[in-house]
Amino acid sequence: MSDTVELTAEKITARNPSDSFQDLLKIETVEVPPALLESTETYLGSEDISTDRYTSREFFDLEVEKVWRKTWQVACRENRLRKSGDYYVYDIVNDSILLTRTESGEIRGFHNSCLHRGRALKKGAGNSDHLRCPYHGWSWDLDGEFLGAPCQWDFPHVDKAKAKLPQVRVATWGGWVFINMDEDAPSLEDYMEVLPEHMNQWKHEQRFVALHIEKVIACNWKVAFEAFIESYHALATHPQLMPFQGIDNSQYDVWGDHVSRTITAYGVPNPAHADQFTEQQSLDAMMELIGVPDRPQLAPGQTAREKYAELNLPVASQQAGEDLSGKTTMSELMDSTLYSLFPNFAPWAGQGTVITYRHRPNGDDVDSCIMEIFLLTRYPEGEESPPDAATFRLGIDQPFSEAAEVMGAGFANVFHQDGANLPQVQKGLKASKKKAVTLGNYQEVRVRHFNQTLEKYINAK
Repeated sequence: MSDTVELTAEKITARNPSDSFQDLLKIETVEVPPALLESTETYLGSEDISTDRYTSREFFDLEVEKVWRKTWQVACRENRLRKSGDYYVYDIVNDSILLTRTESGEIRGFHNSCLHRGRALKKGAGNSDHLRCPYHGWSWDLDGEFLGAPCQWDFPHVDKAKAKLPQVRVATWGGWVFINMDEDAPSLEDYMEVLPEHMNQWKHEQRFVALHIEKVIACNWKVAFEAFIESYHALATHPQLMPFQGIDNSQYDVWGDHVSRTITAYGVPNPAHADQFTEQQSLDAMMELIGVPDRPQLAPGQTAREKYAELNLPVASQQAGEDLSGKTTMSELMDSTLYSLFPNFAPWAGQGTVITYRHRPNGDDVDSCIMEIFLLTRYPEGEESPPDAATFRLGIDQPFSEAAEVMGAGFANVFHQDGANLPQVQKGLKASKKKAVTLGNYQEVRVRHFNQTLEKYINAK
């Protein structure tokens, strides 16, 4: 046994041994994907983390230079750039990146700043056959080549061949467009480590955005991001989930510097509450969360997990354009399998409609952030992608409950509970006399992993 495993055994407290996620995989009736069978129990230390990284302007400014300008980050879905001339502007703190689909079909990314007097060339999204500055009319083609300026005679000192728009690196995976402002950064493929190998089977590139919610929250971006990479908080924050989610036995995994994962089983009561709910009550609670008025009844001897998978299978098959019977596990049809890619991208795995989260600073404000929720629905191979849903925006004073009309009352309430916590976390971090936060060794290992990677970037020369 390696030292790492021995250290893990000493430092990680044993969890409730009943109905762990890996035990649930043993009762699957079809082959389980290798990615789900992986389980890393890693001890990363027990030291407190300073509150300064969530509240300090100095630390925030370091993040701009060392993280946002050095890492691969999601800018948009490829659906935003479907045809030649489509453009999309991605803003991160004070940087602005203009993405375009060129005539040859490539996606290019440019710093969104006119080389004349600095005006942003574009905002939002749209379509244009060239990039013209609205201020004085300087223009570039979709490949960033300089086309010219009004009164060109007045700029004999401007070499057209050298007046190209400065580019950023662009790459794609799973239907997402990534950008990186660092010319010396590793390729996206290397940066993503095990993520593509794990996730490609669920075909995120063959999906459209069925729902997109953007919410401004009064907390540092890391406070919000960290809330969604652990399930421990659900015990107190989301009591309505206890009948059908195995929160206590969520599985937490980390790989390399950039990738981590939580798997929380659905269709089973939380182990600490298992004696409080029947199988039928577990199923009823799930139906209530997703807003289904009917209450399907379990067959004799049938579990809530089996019934929920049975209900989800035809929907997932229709979306995929193929019968998934005998081809997919119960886990892939229902469980919360949430990966993250440093610094702020968090896609779910599985069949059917899945969630993806993105958290980023709200401009250059240390104390607020933008949280985004994407629902990605698969469509049959060979068919054209349906159009993406319009963005539903919520301001800093608008609770998630105001999104109930688009996401359903049950899910809106869950996010409302999170949204109510996060500003109070930011307030408490500022008020803290301890000036530190304490993390669990296992259930919050992803938070520690994230912060250790953050430190590596901040401390890099």
